[in-house]
Amino acid sequence: MDASGNGGRPGPETPPGPLAEQHDQQVVKLTKGEAKTPAKPVAEADMRASDADRDRIAEILREALAEGRLDAEEHAERIDAVYRAKTVGELEPVVRDLPAAARRPEPGAESYAYGPGGPVPDQNLVAIFSAANRKGRWRVPPRINAVAIFGSVEIDLTEAVFPQQRVQINVTSVLGSVEIRVPENVTLRSSGSGILGSFEVETHDAEDGNAPEVDVNGFTLLGSVEAKPKRGAWIRDLRDRLRGERRERFDELRAERHERMDRLRAERHERMDELRAERRERWEERRERRDRRWLG
Repeated sequence: MDASGNGGRPGPETPPGPLAEQHDQQVVKLTKGEAKTPAKPVAEADMRASDADRDRIAEILREALAEGRLDAEEHAERIDAVYRAKTVGELEPVVRDLPAAARRPEPGAESYAYGPGGPVPDQNLVAIFSAANRKGRWRVPPRINAVAIFGSVEIDLTEAVFPQQRVQINVTSVLGSVEIRVPENVTLRSSGSGILGSFEVETHDAEDGNAPEVDVNGFTLLGSVEAKPKRGAWIRDLRDRLRGERRERFDELRAERHERMDRLRAERHERMDELRAERRERWEERRERRDRRWLG
């Protein structure tokens, strides 16, 4: 019998024996084997297709139909395939045999509505013990002057058209507030200051160097000025306008094609009726001759 009186079992301070070491090694091996492997990234072709992806492919098909690369039946079949597709990989084969240049248009200087269209005069928004706002679909002038004295001014550029690339907004706020909202994909800069007030502009640079630039300058005294992008709002660029024009042209071409097909179908039916009438006359003549032979 062991002098310790515990039947030979290791006490709390006794190092573990060989069996305990083997057990620990097995636990370590099991723990390592059960470690989860990192999830593999989803391939681009296996990603779920969004409505924007389907609209992009549908636009390519519309252009192909307008250019005569597809007929009406092929276009209808491919459109059905587009809106049945679940992943991006199912969309690409639909336009694989169409010009690749039309699939992913790269943004450039021509992507925005810069250029002639008539000069836009400067605009003044003044709110003295009142409120003034400008929002919706409007052409942005190169310079906007906003003055808020015991009032509020709201400038919303999220649905506006930018005839020029740079827009300057001069702000003066005295015990008032000026709120400016811009699209998410424009450059927003500031050089203003606040005196016993807040002048907060969420400056950032757009990824596209040709994107419009909005400069907010001025000062506020015991008031507030806030300018930031509206998340989810993107500039209505020239591609939207061109897409609308192409859609109108596509509708015209489709109407002309349907009219031509209806005319050809009517002519074919008329010709078939003539052939059927001629066949019936010949059949009647043969029957009359056969009847005369039987009777004569």
